[in-house]
Amino acid sequence: MSLTTRVLVGLVAGFLAGLAVAGGFVPGGATIVAVLAPVGTIFINLIRMTVLPLVASMLIASVGSLAASGTLARVGVRAAVLAVALVTIVATITVAIAAPVLSAIRIDHDAAMALRPPPSPADAVASGAPSISQWFVDLVPQNVVKAAADGAMLPVILFSVLFGFALARVADDRRDVVLRAVQGIADAMQRLVGWILDLAPIGVFALAVPLASRLGLAAAGAVFAYVVVVVALTLLVGAAILYPLGIVVGGMPPRAFAAYCAPSQAVAFASRSSLVALPAMVESAERAGLPPSVSGFVLPLAASMFRVGGAVAIPVGALFLARLYDVAVPAPRLASIVFTTALASFAVPGIPGGSIVAMVPVLAAANLPIDGIGILLAVDAIPDMFRTTENVTGSMTLAAILRKDSY
Repeated sequence: MSLTTRVLVGLVAGFLAGLAVAGGFVPGGATIVAVLAPVGTIFINLIRMTVLPLVASMLIASVGSLAASGTLARVGVRAAVLAVALVTIVATITVAIAAPVLSAIRIDHDAAMALRPPPSPADAVASGAPSISQWFVDLVPQNVVKAAADGAMLPVILFSVLFGFALARVADDRRDVVLRAVQGIADAMQRLVGWILDLAPIGVFALAVPLASRLGLAAAGAVFAYVVVVVALTLLVGAAILYPLGIVVGGMPPRAFAAYCAPSQAVAFASRSSLVALPAMVESAERAGLPPSVSGFVLPLAASMFRVGGAVAIPVGALFLARLYDVAVPAPRLASIVFTTALASFAVPGIPGGSIVAMVPVLAAANLPIDGIGILLAVDAIPDMFRTTENVTGSMTLAAILRKDSY
């Protein structure tokens, strides 16, 4: 049985057990919930402890390597600018659409408040929404180590990007040593995350029982609504943004662009892996007459880093959890979601559910509850199929746009 199936079984079993507890059909139900709640918290904490070193190391390694490449500098810089612009635009549009749609989901207020942990003094201080000017000031910490210790992900991400650019200007021999070390950290953290996700069936069950016992059937309905919203928005972004860009800006006729994308899309949908679809992407690019600088450089880089599908899924997941836990999301927090998503999407680990893991710094930056990501991870199989297909479509669109400037 695959991990995806086991996680889904854990979710369904947890919901059924939670509903049984809520209905009074299980003797000692309150004790069961009290025992399982710490197990779910430990699972979430295991994920949280890996996120900061994972995201920081991946950003430093990718930015440092790309910025240091003297060859193909023109196409590389243009690809980076277009990729950042695309994920930022997609994240902004997603937030603008998803926020009002998800606000229509009916969640019992008292039940939602019961899900939230008791407020701490630090939460009380942070509960006030900062002004726009203060939001920008907070991006640059006086002490990045203290910011990391406090869980302030946004300043750490910004520091990692700037450090990567600075590293690109260091002498080659010294830069390569640092890049190898940072890449080693990133690889080790991805392996650790993979081990933690092997525990997901147990963690998801432990999270689902208290959730269902407090929210009842509304929990299952809300999760179903989340899946529908994230899939619908993923399809909308592809149809309204990526395909028009590939056809109009890329200069490819509609039928030709569809045929150019189709083989890699089929592989991505079935495998849920952009890297597995890379050979089909390169073959389609060569068949379409794209230059080697695009097929041999841009596409492998995009398949490894460019996650336009994540720019849809991450904001939707963040806003869904805000709705589930009845947390208000004012304008500065929405800006934090967009900004952090645009950066964190380039640090999505290449593992199943990677976008859900990458959601943690977004939630932390926007001061949103992180405990619910186990539920999103459990139902991620269907969204992940569409999200991976969107990632591949975005890479193929990027290659089509860049082909005219790469000869």
